[in-house]
Amino acid sequence: MDLNIFWFILLGVLLAGYAILDGFDLGVGILHLVVKRDQERRVLMNSIGPLWDGNEVWLVTFGGALFAAFPQAYATAFSGFYTAFMMLLFALIFRAVSMEFRSKDNSAAWRSFWDVSFCAASALATFLFGVAVGNAMSGMPIGADMEFQGTFISLLHPYALLVGLFAVATFAMHGSIYLYLKTEGALQQRIHGWMWQTFGIFLVLYILTTIFTLVAMPLATHNFREHPWVWIVVVLNVLAIANIPRAIFLGRPGYAFASSCATIAALTFLFGVALFPHLIYSSLNPDWSLTVYNAASSHKTLAIMAAIAALGMPFVLAYTSVVYWVFRGKVQLGKFSY
Repeated sequence: MDLNIFWFILLGVLLAGYAILDGFDLGVGILHLVVKRDQERRVLMNSIGPLWDGNEVWLVTFGGALFAAFPQAYATAFSGFYTAFMMLLFALIFRAVSMEFRSKDNSAAWRSFWDVSFCAASALATFLFGVAVGNAMSGMPIGADMEFQGTFISLLHPYALLVGLFAVATFAMHGSIYLYLKTEGALQQRIHGWMWQTFGIFLVLYILTTIFTLVAMPLATHNFREHPWVWIVVVLNVLAIANIPRAIFLGRPGYAFASSCATIAALTFLFGVALFPHLIYSSLNPDWSLTVYNAASSHKTLAIMAAIAALGMPFVLAYTSVVYWVFRGKVQLGKFSY
């Protein structure tokens, strides 16, 4: 396989893995303030407590792979999204700090502050991820020198904001289904209602985002005309979405969660197909776009990295599998819980 394409696909796998795994714990954070009792908020935090930091390793790996495989795209993206990335970094750090600090004091004011911080940071991080995807789809003002020519405000156009809201709705739905699997009793029964509500919001924003994309984003469908087989994934995506309410109605939350994971994986795949071969599409002149070829490292670098990835990825997958197996089952609050 062409190593440039191989690394584009691997970046997609890492992005999909991050969206699926960190997506549900960001969703838990988004929903955190919906519950009012202190004990229930602790249950929500502890449902992701052993997992969230491992989930974020996928994002770090994605960033490292992008830097090594496509350094010019990495440099251009970070210069263009500099303010947004600093906000994202702050949100991710503050989210972790909120979890660690919340239970250090029994004061209601203290815990409320960190609860709000945890929710706000989770929502902001998710929204910024969506804004980045929206800008990647619509194109960015990249000049002939591969430098970003716009401002932070120019990134906040209607389509990017819509995709940001869609990301928040998607992760909230994903997180609510995960919470139903991890809780029990009266809390679980209330979360059952959350699943329906978050799915309804997700579905509305999914339809609006799809219509906006098809009407206003010509880049989105170019590869679909060139490779008609990709429509199979579109059909599978629609079926996965349709199966979520069916599984909830039948009382099969595990099936619903699997369908939610499949939905996120399919959306990531379709995003990659729409973007390829571009990494960053120039809205000023398509010839100035950064692609998997003009933004890549040398062939030798890509080959060495491919060998390292072949050795390292099995360990990442094994570690992730073991952690999820060890911490399976319902949440139980104990002495060392958050």
